[in-house]
Amino acid sequence: MQTSSAQTYAIGDIHGHLDLLRGVHDLVADDMARHGAGQVLHVGDLVDRGPDSRGVVEYLRQGIADGQDWIVLKSNHDRLFTMFMDDPLASDPGLRSDLSWLHPKLGGGVTLGSYGVPNASDRPIAKVHAEALAAVPQEHLDFLTSRPTWHRANGAIFVHAGVRPGIAIEDQAEDDLLWIRKGFLDHEGPFEALIVHGHTAIEAPMHYGNRVNIDSSAAYGGPLSVIVVEEGEVFHLTDKGRVPLRP
Repeated sequence: MQTSSAQTYAIGDIHGHLDLLRGVHDLVADDMARHGAGQVLHVGDLVDRGPDSRGVVEYLRQGIADGQDWIVLKSNHDRLFTMFMDDPLASDPGLRSDLSWLHPKLGGGVTLGSYGVPNASDRPIAKVHAEALAAVPQEHLDFLTSRPTWHRANGAIFVHAGVRPGIAIEDQAEDDLLWIRKGFLDHEGPFEALIVHGHTAIEAPMHYGNRVNIDSSAAYGGPLSVIVVEEGEVFHLTDKGRVPLRP
């Protein structure tokens, strides 16, 4: 998917923090008032770990339905959620075999809690799954499963986790776009375009020359970050305005 908005705003991994998401959308609205309209992109991880995954999914789903120029990319945590709903015993190929979505490290139980399913990580999985099927709106699952895995705009490619070097974006495997670290984070050469991604938590947005990581650890008590990409320039959007983000 490709667009040519005047500028593209990219928001990092949200992880159930609706309050933080509304806050960065306010920053974007203020910046648009000064610089003109642009497209707003979210690199995924709407759910897990934070307190209001349901609220985040509904806020973004309803906003797009109401005509907001928002892009939401598919991510590993969002796919883990929908896979569990399809089959609670299914195993995502990107997840360690000793973990499941309901393991506290992943945070699926907190997500189901936001839908009214209590203590999901501590009860028999069949009962939890039955309650989840009754509690989670089908339109939320449809929204998450139908998200694109990548987006190209303003000379950059936006994905959740990263890309496999040497493979065109159209030919990338979904598992890599949602999960990759090794082979991507340590790649020092150029990609086909600047890659903007989340998935790997750091303290603040960082420009590495060939990629920009915007996962600033909202899942672990950090802030939710938003950058602006415009005509090859990258800016970290703060409450004081645009701050250039350079390699």
